[in-house]
Amino acid sequence: MGIGDVGSWTADWIWAVPLILIVVAIHIVGLILIDRRVVAVLSRASGRHRSLSWFAIVMGITAILVTFLHGLEGIVWAIAYHALGAIPERGAAMLYSMSAMTSYGHAGVFLEARWQMLGALEALNGMMMFGITTAFLFSIMQKLRMFAPS
Repeated sequence: MGIGDVGSWTADWIWAVPLILIVVAIHIVGLILIDRRVVAVLSRASGRHRSLSWFAIVMGITAILVTFLHGLEGIVWAIAYHALGAIPERGAAMLYSMSAMTSYGHAGVFLEARWQMLGALEALNGMMMFGITTAFLFSIMQKLRMFAPS
């Protein structure tokens, strides 16, 4: 079976759908936990924390947390690539996963031809997760605006 043989993509979809569901679940739970923590910090913030530097610190920490969240999601895909034999080395599987998830595509690591559709499906999953993250960061900015100096 070649790359262009649509019948060979069945296993890719069988693996990708549960992986996408797992990653979406991790992402949503992670964002909820981050949001709860930000709201808790903001609810305790006094007037002295109503500054541009406070805004930058909270947004910076939030951005770092969602970056780690995306990294965790990349690990999920990398474990699958390694377990399926699509990429034999664990480090290379993680590099490929992060490259696919971000649509960077310049890592120089490639999936076995048999699993290339799986990589494309991870890229699709990554685009969705980054879209959700963008909306989340915007919502955090809106919450911070309520605490910004008038």
